[in-house]
Amino acid sequence: MLQHSVLRICHILLLAMCIFASEDFDWTKNKMGSFQYGTFPSGFSWGAGSSAYQTEGAWDKDGKGKSIWDVFSHKRGKIHLNDTGDSSCEGYYKIKDDIALMKDMNLNHYLFSISWPRILPSGIKNDYINEKGIEHYDNLINMLLENRMTPIVTLYHWDLPQVLEEKYGGWQNASMVNFFDDFANLCFERFGNRVKYWITFNNPWSVAVEGYETGEHAPGLKMRGTGAYNAAHNIIKAHAKVWHTYDAQWRNKQKGMVGISLSADWGEPVDISNQRDIEAAERYVQFYLGWFATPLFHGDYPQIMKDYIGRKSAQQGLSSSRLPTFNPHEKSYIRGTCDFLGISHFTTRYITQKNFPSNRGNSYFTDRDLAELVDPQWPDPGSEWLYSVPWGFRRLLSFVKTQYGDPIIYITGNGVSEKTICTELCDDWRMQYLRDYINEMLKAVKDGVNVKGYTAWSLLDKFEWDEGYSERFGLFYVDFDSKNKQRYPKASVQYYKRIISSNGFPNQREIESWKRKALETCTSSNQLLAAARRKSKEDKEHADMPKVWPVHDEV
Repeated sequence: MLQHSVLRICHILLLAMCIFASEDFDWTKNKMGSFQYGTFPSGFSWGAGSSAYQTEGAWDKDGKGKSIWDVFSHKRGKIHLNDTGDSSCEGYYKIKDDIALMKDMNLNHYLFSISWPRILPSGIKNDYINEKGIEHYDNLINMLLENRMTPIVTLYHWDLPQVLEEKYGGWQNASMVNFFDDFANLCFERFGNRVKYWITFNNPWSVAVEGYETGEHAPGLKMRGTGAYNAAHNIIKAHAKVWHTYDAQWRNKQKGMVGISLSADWGEPVDISNQRDIEAAERYVQFYLGWFATPLFHGDYPQIMKDYIGRKSAQQGLSSSRLPTFNPHEKSYIRGTCDFLGISHFTTRYITQKNFPSNRGNSYFTDRDLAELVDPQWPDPGSEWLYSVPWGFRRLLSFVKTQYGDPIIYITGNGVSEKTICTELCDDWRMQYLRDYINEMLKAVKDGVNVKGYTAWSLLDKFEWDEGYSERFGLFYVDFDSKNKQRYPKASVQYYKRIISSNGFPNQREIESWKRKALETCTSSNQLLAAARRKSKEDKEHADMPKVWPVHDEV
C-alpha cells in the first residue's frame, strides 16, 4: 500500500513537472538563424514512409474487405478526375522491388500501415481473419528485417472497414474502441515478435475534421461543430485502450513501444509583440496538435479548447459543450499512454485574432476565433496548402519538448509535393526542402529536443486522397500509366541518401557537391522515363488502330 502511494505521489510530481514545463515556451523569440553544419547523434534512424490505401492497390484481391476509402473514391465527384486507389502503385505485388529501392538508399527504417480490412474484412475479429492478408504483412516485415531495416507499423491510416461505417457509424460510435482494440491485439499477436514500434493512428486530426466535419475525406460526412469532436473523442479512447492492451499483455514479452503520429502545422503569431496574436497562435496549435497530445500526456483536452467551445456552445443555447468530456477514470486511463510521439509536419501559417460570432453556426474552424495567413514570398511548389517554411519546424519541436515534458519524438512524415503534369525528375525544390527542414531538425536536436528518427514522406508517388494522382510526394516517381507502375528515382533520392550516409551535414564543401551530383544522376532517369513513355504511347496507338483484314473475292 505504501509503495502504491509513493508511486502515485511520484506520478503526480512528474505530471506537475510536465505542466510546469509547458509554461517555458517563449512565443516572443523566433530564432531564424543561418544554416548549421553538424551531424545527428549516433544511432539516429533515417527512413521513408507510405500507407496501405495510398500504395498497395489490390483493393479487392485475396479476400480483402472494402474500406471507407474504397467506397468514397468510387463515388463520382469526390476525387480529382475521379481517380481511385484501386491499383495505385501496386505495392501489394511489388514488396521485393520496393525493398530493393530502400536498401539502395541505406534506409534504417520503413514506416507503413496495415490495412484493417485486408486482415479483418468485416472489421470484426470474431467474424473472419483473412490469412492471406496476414501473410502479405508477414512477408513485408520479414523481408525488411532480412535487409536490416526496422519496420515501424501504423495500425490505422484512415482505411476503416466499410462494414463498421455502415453498421455502426464509424468513429462517431464508441463501439469502435473495442473493435479497434481487437484488431490491434491481433496485430500484436501475429507480428509483435518482430515489430517493436507501433503507431496507433496516423494524423487523427484529418480523420476527424476532414472525415466528419468538412466531408472532404471518407466517409464524407458534414457534421459541423460536433462530428469532428465526437470522432476525436473515440479515437483518443481507442488509442489509450490499445496502449493498455499492449502494456498488460505484450510489453514484457515483445519489448516494443506504442505511440501515435500527430500531424501539426506550426502557427506563428503575425506580430510576436502582440498578445492577442500570441494567444491566437497558441489556440491554433492547441486546437491542432494539443487536441490529441494533451489528453495523452496530461489526461484532458487543452483548457483553451474547453473554454472556447464551451462558451460558444452556451451562446448557441446548448445545455452542454459540443466538446465531449472525459470522466475522472477516463482521464487517469488516458494520461501517460504514449511511449513516443510521432510528429508529421509539412508547413507553417501566420496566425492572428479573428472573432467569429456564435450565431454564424457551429464549426471547428469558427470555434478557434483566428485567421490563417501566409507570406506570399514563401515557396509553394505543389499542394496549395504546403508552403516551405523551415524555421517553423524547429519552433514546433521546441513547443512539443516544453509542452509535453520532453517526450521521445520520431518524425513520422515530412516532405513536399509537386503539382505538375510534366515528367521532370530533377526535383531541386525537394532537395532544397529536405536540406532546410532537416537542418532545422538538427538545430532542434542541438537545442535538446529528443528526436530519435526522421521519416521522409514519401517513398513513392501515390494516391493523394481527394487530390487523386495530381500531386506527387514521392522520392521515386511512379509511372501510373504503365502496366507495372514502374518506379524512377528523382534527384532527391541521391540527395537524401547522402544525408543518411553522412548522418547530417558535415561541411559546406561536401554539401554543395551533393546537389550537383544528384542532378547529374536524374538526367539518365529522365531519359529512361521519356523512352518508356514514347513506347507506351506507340503501343497504345497501335492497339487503337482499326484492324484491316485482307478481302478475298468470292469464287
